[in-house]
Amino acid sequence: MTPIEKKLHDRSGGVCEISGATEALQVYTVAPRATESLENSLLLTQKLIDQINHPETTNPNDWRGLSDSMWNEHLPVQVLSWRMLARLKNHDLLEMMYLDEDALEWAKATGEGEDEEGKIIHKDCNGNILNDGDSVVLIKDLDVKGANFTAKRGAAVHNIKLVWDNADQIEGRVEGQYIVILTQYVKKTK
Repeated sequence: MTPIEKKLHDRSGGVCEISGATEALQVYTVAPRATESLENSLLLTQKLIDQINHPETTNPNDWRGLSDSMWNEHLPVQVLSWRMLARLKNHDLLEMMYLDEDALEWAKATGEGEDEEGKIIHKDCNGNILNDGDSVVLIKDLDVKGANFTAKRGAAVHNIKLVWDNADQIEGRVEGQYIVILTQYVKKTK
């Protein structure tokens, strides 16, 4: 168990901070923040993380704990609760929530709750929608600026992160280097 995982277990009492479940718990860092910390992360079940990363699989029954977690004293729990309430279009609970200006900006950073028209959507070269955690393959050799290597065509990039303010960019690890990649040069793998 990593130090941050231990701190989150202590903070939550060893349960998912949304559902209260005790199995398959993982540290989840609320995008666009990238650093695991008490201020950016919470403890979630893998099932909920999968639904966050793949919105089409969202099951409202798995998110019944939002009516309690929205009142949690820890900001990452509040922010994620707001996002999921927005995704589930639970306007009654959303209207009851209060987030200060900075927290609301963080909650809205991924476009959750916005009309599809204003939402930033990342697509690969074939028009497939990309999500955080997806795997992609490079479709062309890419010279990596500042790293003195070429990312070769066919290289797999696992567990990508979306650049939330730019639909044309993702981040991922290639040859041990964390780099920004243009979505037009990647193909999503299943």
